[in-house]
Amino acid sequence: MLKLPVLYTYRRCPYAMRARMALCLSQQVFVAHEIVLRDKPQALLAASPKGTVPVLVLPDGQVLEESLDIMRWALSQRDASGWGASLQTPQAQHWLALNDGAFKASLDRYKYPQRFGLPSGQGARGEAVHAMLLPLNHLLEQQPFMAGLAMGGLDLAVFPFVRQFAAVDAAWFAGLPCVAVAQWLAQCLSSEVFEAAMCKLPANTPQVFPGLIPGPAPIDS
Repeated sequence: MLKLPVLYTYRRCPYAMRARMALCLSQQVFVAHEIVLRDKPQALLAASPKGTVPVLVLPDGQVLEESLDIMRWALSQRDASGWGASLQTPQAQHWLALNDGAFKASLDRYKYPQRFGLPSGQGARGEAVHAMLLPLNHLLEQQPFMAGLAMGGLDLAVFPFVRQFAAVDAAWFAGLPCVAVAQWLAQCLSSEVFEAAMCKLPANTPQVFPGLIPGPAPIDS
């Protein structure tokens, strides 16, 4: 029997979202294990003691513990339309460092201020807007997607975090002077690859992931 890669995932985690999207896009058949945060499976902890998702265990035993590594691995297996190329540029490294660094830190303080001993998340919210959303809006006013005219891997890597930010206070987000970001986010959220990656799975019941898309065609503007 063919042994498949196993992805430990959590549906609402933005890191796990981008890993699932890359696997779907590359048409990888894999086993998905939707975890329960308060009852993490021992197999996950054995593979990756840090216990965070996503974690991809390959058939040869190799363990990929970082979402970007999972994206790059998946798109190295099959990437007929070149989605992975937008993850490799100096521009991509800038945006990924900003997204996974300052923006994610501000997002966490905005969404969960009590975890950081803050009376509210409004200060962090403003930091996130100025650090990430305004520069991103400037970029997207010039082109529909982060790497150009078509959606690519860089968009997949970033938009789940902007989605999470927008969802904290949707009405407030809608009033931001970031029309280009809002349009880009809407296109990403309506994409076939996002829909495929967001299949609901039963918790702690590993199964072959059902959300594979027919092919890796780019999503044009």
